[in-house]
Amino acid sequence: MPDQLRLQGWACRHLGSPFYGDLLDLTADDFEAGGVVHALLAAHEHEGSDAAYPIRMLGGVHRLVLAGGAPDLAPRFPTTGGDGDATAAWPAFRALLESRPAMLVDALARPPQTNEVGRTASLAAGLAVVAQRFGLPIRLLEIGTSAALNLRLDRYWYEQGGASWGDRASAVRFVDLWLPDAPPFDASTRIVERRGCDRNPIDATNDPEAGLTLLSYVWPGQDARFEALRAALAIAATTPVDVDRADAAEWVPAQLARAHDGIATVVMHSIFWQYLDDARRDAIAEALAAAGAHATSHAPVAYLRLEPNENSHWTELRLTGWPGGDEELLATAGFHAGPVRWPAPSGAETGEE
Repeated sequence: MPDQLRLQGWACRHLGSPFYGDLLDLTADDFEAGGVVHALLAAHEHEGSDAAYPIRMLGGVHRLVLAGGAPDLAPRFPTTGGDGDATAAWPAFRALLESRPAMLVDALARPPQTNEVGRTASLAAGLAVVAQRFGLPIRLLEIGTSAALNLRLDRYWYEQGGASWGDRASAVRFVDLWLPDAPPFDASTRIVERRGCDRNPIDATNDPEAGLTLLSYVWPGQDARFEALRAALAIAATTPVDVDRADAAEWVPAQLARAHDGIATVVMHSIFWQYLDDARRDAIAEALAAAGAHATSHAPVAYLRLEPNENSHWTELRLTGWPGGDEELLATAGFHAGPVRWPAPSGAETGEE
């Protein structure tokens, strides 16, 4: 566990949250000393890093801070106007862990649920390729959709040079993030149907507590991420989307059971595949292949995904389209927002940058 805590601290520091980086170093020291962090997390010490217990712990604390339930920590957390001094925050942070409030216990009991809006900078570019290639309106299906913020990606604004797409008046804006070239945002991408599934969906339309949960997993210091998420939640409150409580391995075959003539059906996911076991992955892949075998130019099927490369150093935007079934690497990007390397740099297929 100390290694997980320090590795997560390095990632937070590297990705714009030195406050969390320093705080996680302090928690690792405390764990090794047999302190309160050891008492809290020792039972999970041998679970894999995918279980994300450091992030669960931080998310539970952050949610308390955002909800006004940790007044001693608010002056330290950047998201509540604090000074970002982890050393000064440590006594109050440690005391909170020791008291084990219900919100923290709840966060530790479940995997983190995020909905990173910045990933739409990559996903929207991929949809533009689908629209350009098939010249048809899009039926968009997202698995692992969480609060479905990325299903609403056409409610945001994307602009690179003279190419643009989305809602020009949107408060969620992605500008000049694609290098060295612009995606085909002039392809007139039109989403005519959208639906998602999640085993534990978050209702961003009607439940204000849901928004607080999502915000709690944004790392303090990442101000642009925090504000983009706030703006996306405001859009979601007035833009209902159908989300089914379902297992993706059962949902995808059902959604692809029949062709939709005159529409390009796109199955999409982002930073989701790693959470599935092999059986679920196989079921989804088989459903896509079966639908692809019956796809035509008038009813094409596409599979768009943004997932970590094999070394988890960056993400890769990949597209498979039917008829044909050809797979291509469209772009590479970070785990949150841009820059998006468009098109993918030479050598990215072999893990070189």
